[in-house]
Amino acid sequence: MDTRNESISQRIAELGPWFHNLRIGGIQTAPEHFLGDYPEFKWQGFCHVVPEDLSGCSVLDIGCNAGFYALEMARRGASEVVAIDSDPHYLRQARFAADQAGADIDFRQMSVYDVGNLGRRFDLVIFMGVLYHLRHPLLALDLLHEHVVGENMLFQCMQRGAQDVADLASDHDFDDDTPFREDAAPRLHFIEHRFARDPTNWFVPNRAATEAMLRSSGFAIEAHPEPEVYLCRRTARPENTDPPPCR
Repeated sequence: MDTRNESISQRIAELGPWFHNLRIGGIQTAPEHFLGDYPEFKWQGFCHVVPEDLSGCSVLDIGCNAGFYALEMARRGASEVVAIDSDPHYLRQARFAADQAGADIDFRQMSVYDVGNLGRRFDLVIFMGVLYHLRHPLLALDLLHEHVVGENMLFQCMQRGAQDVADLASDHDFDDDTPFREDAAPRLHFIEHRFARDPTNWFVPNRAATEAMLRSSGFAIEAHPEPEVYLCRRTARPENTDPPPCR
């Protein structure tokens, strides 16, 4: 191993542990990842829904972790890539990876609840692997719709439960418990303590709940290339999503 690779290898070790298995100078950051070559193998399953040429497009990556998707957007020629995460540990990794790749990415420490402070919209917003880590998931989707999504959003959320989607009526009588007994009805599972030894996992939806929450916040599903991945287009929010008047 030459001197440069030794330096990169040492820095990777200093910045560990890594959740994204990146390749920096030919060296993998998380070669023993419990999911395998993550997130590269996942990306290969849905990368075709993102244009190969992003020239002239602005991209916002929310919850960027070590920057895998932000780096991919930069490689596809996005004119501007902004990447945010609330964890300074991940941002240190992401800045190092971007610097080694020569990628011009604007990294910022920021919560998803503060995206309004960016003061602008982006052509593509990446919101992958974040929703189930939030105590207020629907609020987050509403804020993205209101403040930063200009056209499209690439979305992923861990799902558990039924993968079928029930065909439910738009309303039910008070004593009709049909939607609450149907496994394929929208269900959002609350985790009081932890799941997979992770105390930041709070809500895990089934497929019906994922899709219903997206629609409720004003996102039309344009593509569903993988079970948990959606390409969404920003639309008008449904009229019934405004809070009712106080009584």
